[in-house]
Amino acid sequence: MIVTAETLKLVPLFARLSDEQLAALANSVIASKFRRGAFVLRAGQDPDGLYVILSGRAKVFISDKEGGEVILATIGPGNYFGEMGLIGDRPRSASVQTLAPSELMFLSKADFLHYVAENPGLATCIMQGLVKRLQQADRQIESLALQDVVGRVSQLLLDLSEEVDGDLVIQKAPPKQEIAHMIGASREMVSRVMKSLKTSGHIQVHNRRIVLLEKAASNSQASSEIMGTRSTKGKALLH
Repeated sequence: MIVTAETLKLVPLFARLSDEQLAALANSVIASKFRRGAFVLRAGQDPDGLYVILSGRAKVFISDKEGGEVILATIGPGNYFGEMGLIGDRPRSASVQTLAPSELMFLSKADFLHYVAENPGLATCIMQGLVKRLQQADRQIESLALQDVVGRVSQLLLDLSEEVDGDLVIQKAPPKQEIAHMIGASREMVSRVMKSLKTSGHIQVHNRRIVLLEKAASNSQASSEIMGTRSTKGKALLH
């Protein structure tokens, strides 16, 4: 795939650049295809540039020597990663692996720093993105430290949902194993919690589409444990 100025206009990070700047940037980037399960970068590597997802999906995660991992985020088209190492000039703090066949755009470290220096608007977008990631990390730490597995699953569902015609909907929920890695639990426990939420009427599930419902809390154990969990969108999973 050839990256054009029109392609770059669709990436929120570059939305503030002029047509002339976008044309120059298009000549600086390289687009590459990655198979599902490919490592784009690994923790500990020296930063080499900025990556933008044009199509596909990837996970950002940390892992230990025993193979355990915690997913920090899952990202899709328009999302970017790698900027933290470039700004701080430190080794990569996390790994990124594709979850589906993906096409990524790469901007070298030298070109990235040049465009940031020349475009205050781009620098502002980068800072806003960093603040958002810090806020997400704070919520994840709070969830892991203060909530049980039921609360963590509920909060994650709320964070993944978007409002559609007045309902909170997850159009394509992550697989249960992926959810488990995101909240620090086992796949079996996630399955039990999801089944409980479905049985108690707090969610509707069709394939991987999930609708979060508002209803009076029942006397079930699952309801009492997650009652009061709320999303940043201002709606309750349980009311």
